[in-house]
Amino acid sequence: MPQGNKGKVDIFNLSNLGENTNRKSKIAVCGIFIRITMENSSPSTSRKRQRAGETDLETESDLNDDQLLSLEENFNFSDTLVALRMMRAHFPRIEKVSVQPFILRSQLYSSVKDRTQVDRELEVFTEIVGQPLKPVFSEVTSLLLKASFSHSLRREGVLRTFKLSTGQDDHAIMFLDDYLSQIERVSKRLEPQKQEGLSVFEWFKEHVIHSKLDSSIGHEELRSLLSLRGKVKEEHISLLINAGLLTRQLIDPNMYWFAIPNIGSILKGLSQGRKELMSFLNRRKYKEMPMAALEKKRLRLSPLDMRFHLRDLLGSGHLKTVEGPTGLVVKVVKD
Repeated sequence: MPQGNKGKVDIFNLSNLGENTNRKSKIAVCGIFIRITMENSSPSTSRKRQRAGETDLETESDLNDDQLLSLEENFNFSDTLVALRMMRAHFPRIEKVSVQPFILRSQLYSSVKDRTQVDRELEVFTEIVGQPLKPVFSEVTSLLLKASFSHSLRREGVLRTFKLSTGQDDHAIMFLDDYLSQIERVSKRLEPQKQEGLSVFEWFKEHVIHSKLDSSIGHEELRSLLSLRGKVKEEHISLLINAGLLTRQLIDPNMYWFAIPNIGSILKGLSQGRKELMSFLNRRKYKEMPMAALEKKRLRLSPLDMRFHLRDLLGSGHLKTVEGPTGLVVKVVKD
């Protein structure tokens, strides 16, 4: 939600889903839609930097309780699809970087208790196009899909999973519509340069993305799929690599990772933000802090917000939560 704005919330029943509504202004939550109507107000321009040695982070003064539920109130989900859509809606706005929202697999682990359920449902979500619902869905997911997403899942609900360079177990999850929009932005950015072979982006979208659901692809298979639309040259594949859609694997140069364009600076911030947050908590006397207070802090080295990092580190097992007298407390997990 834009900073400095206050909102009012309207609830819509599932029966209204067929109406022509703005997709971006809605969040699907357990069978209802919440539409947030913005009211203009001037954003706060004052931020006071707390300086008490190196132990304090800036307080995020433009985050208020009227705009968003606290992380503690919006922490656990019983359903993978609901968690994905909520986290997508809460993806931080990042200045000067054009990247569609993505969710880390570790963030899902922090919010859906059953990790096996997460892995199984993610696998099905990536393969659901044109297929009937499978019994591995949780009851809530099945209800949502049947009642409200059966018409839109084929259009926007399919997921792509990407291996990230920030860690061996790091994976990003992106809704297919968002990924296709990211590809479109990249191709349009290259149009003024009048580069030859820009048609390869359409070939990539039509025949590679929808055919290859894995996070990687071999060189020959890539050429074979692209050739369904035209004569493939090595220059075409080089263009996809330079655009950030493919990354060569270090152990096998004939294999590629599918990649998210323009994500490099965010991944750098992700790594630095993890270290900064862990360092901040480790310097505290008991290596802990109430979640309500911690989520209002702002990291200096990462463009991603505190919520993003907290979900990530809680899901990866570096942090944990315990019940305190006034709510959840975030603690560093001892080695």
